[in-house]
Amino acid sequence: MTRPRTRLTGWLSGWLPRTLRARLTAGLVVLLAVASLAVGLTTVFALEGFLVRRVDQQLTAAGGRFPASLEHGERRPDADNAPDTRGQSDRTFGARLLRGTTTDAAVVHDQTDAAVPLTGADRRVLAEVPVNGGGHDVRLSALGGYRVVAVRGDDGDVLITGLPLRPVEETVHRLEIVEAMVFGSALLVTGVAGALWVRLSLRPLRRVTTTAAGVAELPLASGEVAMPPPVPDTDPRTEVGQVGTALNRMLGHVGDALARRQASEERLRHFAADASHELRTPVASVRGHAELALRHPGPVPEEVWHALDRIQAESERMSTLVDDLLLLARLDAGRPLARRPVDLTRLVLDATGDARAAGPGHRWRLELAEEPVTVLGDEHRLQQVVGNLLANARTHTPAGTRITVRLAPAGEDWVEFSVADDGPGVPESLQDEVFERFARADPGRARTAGGTGLGLAIVRAVTAAHGGTVTLTSRPGATVFRARLPRRTTAPDPG
Repeated sequence: MTRPRTRLTGWLSGWLPRTLRARLTAGLVVLLAVASLAVGLTTVFALEGFLVRRVDQQLTAAGGRFPASLEHGERRPDADNAPDTRGQSDRTFGARLLRGTTTDAAVVHDQTDAAVPLTGADRRVLAEVPVNGGGHDVRLSALGGYRVVAVRGDDGDVLITGLPLRPVEETVHRLEIVEAMVFGSALLVTGVAGALWVRLSLRPLRRVTTTAAGVAELPLASGEVAMPPPVPDTDPRTEVGQVGTALNRMLGHVGDALARRQASEERLRHFAADASHELRTPVASVRGHAELALRHPGPVPEEVWHALDRIQAESERMSTLVDDLLLLARLDAGRPLARRPVDLTRLVLDATGDARAAGPGHRWRLELAEEPVTVLGDEHRLQQVVGNLLANARTHTPAGTRITVRLAPAGEDWVEFSVADDGPGVPESLQDEVFERFARADPGRARTAGGTGLGLAIVRAVTAAHGGTVTLTSRPGATVFRARLPRRTTAPDPG
């Protein structure tokens, strides 16, 4: 039983309107159509019953006088013993049956009688009419539908009197046509008026939908978010008003949460910027003292020299980390970058040469466009983008890996810089967060090993600050980082 019900539900869902407005309008029209059909059927059956009862009354009043006169009547109007047609309606039918056999049958026409030819089927129909004085419907081949009454005559015969049903049928049919026209017009007018009324009634719901759609399109992941205004005219006495009130309350909660998140992010950015700025001086001081101590001309114990060497190395690493944090904080704060023409081809050549010197065990391949590629941006920051991508490929791939560096225009308005390698690839679980800050392929690895975990985050932040994008596609044996930058040929006023 489950499958037929599922098919029926699917069939109905395919025919039912999808929008609430259409469903309300369709429901209103369907209810009116059902009510109109009920009224129409009731009036048709009532009128038909009334007209049939009138015919029965006429037949009862006429009695069997006309069929009785057929026993000795001749088919001539001027005959003395002609059948009695006085007071009989036109098209009145009369038949006389004796011992179940029809002996005479005639119909009144212009106050005269005319013989009616009867077939064998007609005679059997007349013989089956109950002799109870009640009306019954019969259909004769020569006359059509008739309402007949059968009574017993004085000679033991059966007298059948009938009147045609055609006037009744025509009247009922005319009523059906009138009702169809009236109800059809009413359904049409109701459908149009109902659609307009439903549309007007659902206008507050459309405002709720518009507000909800606007919230759904907002970038809620990060940054300051301007919430849309609340839904107006929310009457709590109506269902739509209750939905609007609930939506406004939810928007208020969401707005408060986003404001608190934004304030927390601002405090965190300010803290990172202030901490990075304040750490630069003591880190530089520690680094300077370590270098000075290593240059001491006198003898230095090996343990002390090793400790000073580690202090210098870690101070250099801390200095790089502080600089990276300060750069990200400035980019988060929306600090503008320099906008000058940058020869990206020369920048990629220099960075690739440095990477080849730092990673001689890798196989480097450089693919450049025939013409120099120039973009508009901050040369120092773009150099960081190229250098970080090359360092990332060199650091996370084993010796012997082929690394291909490409730079080429991507259409008239864009430039694409990519770094591809045939190394082991980036784990799938890390690909979605590889550009996040402090993301590491091995979360359990000590922080003293490897880089700071900010290189790819800086790549994304600097690329985004230039109006570009950076993406990653990776599988074992094929990893590609692509940075797309807008190619602007004219520099704005540096101001």
